[in-house]
Amino acid sequence: MVSHGSVQIEALMTEEQISFLTRLAIRAGEEILKIYSEPFEVENKADGSPVTKADAAAEKVILAGLRERFPDVPVVAEESVEAGDLPEAGPKYFLVDPLDGTKEFLKKNGEFTVNIALVEDGNPTFGVVAAPALGEIYWGGISSTGSKAFRGSISEGAVKDVQPIAVRAVPANGLSVLASRSHLSEETAALIARLNVTEQLSVGSSLKLCWVASGKADLYPRLAPTMQWDIAAGDAVVRAAGGSVVLAESGEDFVYRVPENATKDDLRNPHFIAVSCRSLLPDLAPAA
Repeated sequence: MVSHGSVQIEALMTEEQISFLTRLAIRAGEEILKIYSEPFEVENKADGSPVTKADAAAEKVILAGLRERFPDVPVVAEESVEAGDLPEAGPKYFLVDPLDGTKEFLKKNGEFTVNIALVEDGNPTFGVVAAPALGEIYWGGISSTGSKAFRGSISEGAVKDVQPIAVRAVPANGLSVLASRSHLSEETAALIARLNVTEQLSVGSSLKLCWVASGKADLYPRLAPTMQWDIAAGDAVVRAAGGSVVLAESGEDFVYRVPENATKDDLRNPHFIAVSCRSLLPDLAPAA
């Protein structure tokens, strides 16, 4: 059992490691906000997705920090992979998305995040998600003895107002469902239409996963393309808060792998659904 501030967390990581990773995400977010507050240029990657110098600035901070504190753990980071640097990860590695929600960054609605996850044997065992423009941070870890997830505010480079979070019980009067603000696919819309939904919420980036983890919504279906680094940190928070992230086709737990001699395409995710409670899964099975 280790602590973060006045809050206890059971995790495979030490207190110092957890504190280091939350501070690292905050520092990366500070680099992003420097660029966010001024005019900036936008480029397009090979797949047409937008990228700014904020992505590179945040990733530089994170990579330097991880090399210093965890020199023996490989790091799979979005912009490095885009540049052709994809290491042999093995069973334990970090997954980093330095700026998830670039479209929200460009819209200046604040709904973008910094994501750092530790993956061990296919499972995200720790993750931190910082939303620098909103002043929010989420983190959580799992271990053989339990799991804990938290939400805090970011103030003057530090984590304040820490509170434990957990998924909520399934409401009897209908579900609150999260949908991507910028990437709602026809398949996702069709699934939502089949459910007893009383509220459909939209928010950008990995905040959707954090909202499931913190009890703001019951599920987040994503039947559209994503990459491992887009979701691993938020997935860790969901699992630590008592929820699940499962494959949309089978309902099996999502597993993270970086195969030998991997390319970027090997890191594309199958369709998935984040749920507060596994009792929802029968209703989410693919339509016949």
